[in-house]
Amino acid sequence: MLSEQSASTVRATLPAVGAAIGEITERFYARLFAAHPELLRDLFNRGNQASGAQKQALAGSIAAFATHLVRNPDQRPDAMLSRIAHKHASLGVAPEHYPIVHEHLFAAIAEVLGDAVTPEVAAAWDEVYWLMANALIAIEKRLYEESGSTERRPWEVVERVEETADVVTFRLRPADGGPVRDFRAGQYVSVQVELPDGARQIRQYSLSGAPGENLRQFSVKRVPGDDTAPEGEVSNHLHARVRAGDVVHLSEPYGDLVLGDTEDRPLLLASAGIGVTPMVAMLAALADDAHRAPVTVVHGDRSPADHALRNDHEAYAAKLPDASVHLFYERDAEPRTRTGLVDLADVPVAPGTRAYLCGPLPFMRAVRTQLIDKGVAPADIHYEVFGPDLWLTAS
Repeated sequence: MLSEQSASTVRATLPAVGAAIGEITERFYARLFAAHPELLRDLFNRGNQASGAQKQALAGSIAAFATHLVRNPDQRPDAMLSRIAHKHASLGVAPEHYPIVHEHLFAAIAEVLGDAVTPEVAAAWDEVYWLMANALIAIEKRLYEESGSTERRPWEVVERVEETADVVTFRLRPADGGPVRDFRAGQYVSVQVELPDGARQIRQYSLSGAPGENLRQFSVKRVPGDDTAPEGEVSNHLHARVRAGDVVHLSEPYGDLVLGDTEDRPLLLASAGIGVTPMVAMLAALADDAHRAPVTVVHGDRSPADHALRNDHEAYAAKLPDASVHLFYERDAEPRTRTGLVDLADVPVAPGTRAYLCGPLPFMRAVRTQLIDKGVAPADIHYEVFGPDLWLTAS
């Protein structure tokens, strides 16, 4: 894939690019949004831009892709590319966006690194960029073909359920009365709303209802602001303004954290906080399929009152013939639940278990380490990140 000459050049310049990647991405986004303000208004998450999370994710993905190529010139990091492509497809990213990104990214690289960007260096990193971009374009094309649409569709809210003080579930039907395409448990949709300033911001939310239903259901946790990041624009808008009868626009379902061939395979579904949403859909699918192998359900939350969708979480698990449920609460733990953060030390994990994780990054890193210590193969541990994937920045 990566030519031998370019691999040598990228290998030699990777430390310098890696050391400057934060400044490069900062200048890249400044240039991009100055030239195309509509992208910040209607495509990029303004909250993640303000907090710096999107810049970290871009830097991490570029560094991870380039590092993989110089170590394995003939292989692609398909797991990473698939995760990015699913997010891009849910947002409606198109092939014509990639030349725009290329223009401003490489201008930023030249600004930051100056004379170090010789024609040879520029050509080598250009090859890296287009290897990644063309791979993503191809995967996204396939995803669009499979979904049958690149457009977001209007959906009417038919029910709003207050799950907890900070989590609301929305149930919706197509505003046009058309059919509802099925989805795979664990997938998400992009939800687009028009904010008071006219921006049409987009966020991804996992589908928390059972696959096969004629409605879409997703659950939204209100994101408060703090000293490091503003409050969530879309989550707070949905909480404060969207009621039954209102219309929002949804993408087709995307996401690669989905149940694979689970027949006779022990499973572990671990979540924390609002990460419970894809796990509830997975449990619903497993119950519908009468999954008979062991299923270990693990969830951590601040308190029982903060545990969104708890009734569904436990009810679907109870329908399985061989399921165990382990709940951890930081406070107000009840009988048969545990106090503190999730700890798998006393949780039996069957040999050959495939694990699915969703929640804050520190939670997933801790659970992944514990699972590997218990003998779960790294290849059998799958995860979903809400928002920019910052896992790569610490890899």
